[in-house]
Amino acid sequence: MKFSKYIIFIILLSGITALVSSCSYSFTGASVPPHLKSVAIPLFDDRSSSAEPNLREDFTNELIQKFIDDNTLQKREKVNSDALIEGTILSLADSPTSVGNVQGTEAVTVRRITINVKVIYKDFVKRETIFEKNFSNYGDYNNEGDITAARQIAIQKAIDKITEDILLAVVSNW
Repeated sequence: MKFSKYIIFIILLSGITALVSSCSYSFTGASVPPHLKSVAIPLFDDRSSSAEPNLREDFTNELIQKFIDDNTLQKREKVNSDALIEGTILSLADSPTSVGNVQGTEAVTVRRITINVKVIYKDFVKRETIFEKNFSNYGDYNNEGDITAARQIAIQKAIDKITEDILLAVVSNW
């Protein structure tokens, strides 16, 4: 009797283990059409009127690095690629988000950098536009100390968030 309970327990445990181990999935490449293997990402235009030095270069380089790190689509030049991601930086806004008491007077203590971009994702193989979307994200910084350095970090945070959003839109249709 004890022996049969032991056998049933082993069979049940084996079945559960097999079931659990077969239930894995991945989002990688979930929405990338199978015929697309490479992508070109030319330098984004900057129409933000922000006069922020190197904004378009920093943005484009971060987006390219995200695709290199993800490895779903290989980065290639436009003439040799299956797809194209091109875009325009539409705006960079710097606005107050928090007011606090600084040395007895009310003052802005936190500012927010918000960047808006327009992205077009094209399929060169099928000669169609997959999507045309606007993306927006932000980075916050304290309005004290080395404001210039803090502002640059906030810009980089906004770029990092938007480029991650673009990558996810391309590879997983989110």
